Amino acid sequence: MEEVNKEKTSRTEAELMSICEALIFVSDEPVPPKVLGDVLGEPKQKIEKALDDLRLSYEARDGGLRLREIGGGWQIATRTELHEEVREFLKTRPSAKLSLASLETLAVIAYRQPVTVPEILEIRGVQSASSIKTLLDKRLIVSKGRKDTVGRPMMYGTSKDFLIQFGLKDLSELPSIEDFEDLIQ
Repeated sequence: MEEVNKEKTSRTEAELMSICEALIFVSDEPVPPKVLGDVLGEPKQKIEKALDDLRLSYEARDGGLRLREIGGGWQIATRTELHEEVREFLKTRPSAKLSLASLETLAVIAYRQPVTVPEILEIRGVQSASSIKTLLDKRLIVSKGRKDTVGRPMMYGTSKDFLIQFGLKDLSELPSIEDFEDLIQ
């Protein structure tokens, strides 16, 4: 066990900087040096040095991002001078937050597409018109034409934005229904 710890502490500063950067990038909130030290099995001083050097490398690059210390931890953020452009860009993108009803509707569409509103109603057991509108507004679903049945109802399927939002290469990467059944049992 002790040898494993020695291996962990034998990282170069460049490796430590890369690992810290990756961990900070994937975190939703600022990451304290102590947490990084605990996770990596490295002394706090070594982590703080790596973070300071990483911060300096961001500053020297003069790119769109910077590493900043905030709320007792470290976070990757956009440069202050670019906030107006970032704010304007974010206004053009729909919010990703969805209600439970919208998530259920989206799941039905993702797994059964192309699917009509009456088919969604049959599966969910409740009306889904407002959820459909929300999903269309957020560009997570698109119209896939009309079904060749009485009334010619509109069919819906997922969009490219859906794949991007959920980090999928294509629909084959959706978890199988069996995976969900295993979670319930």
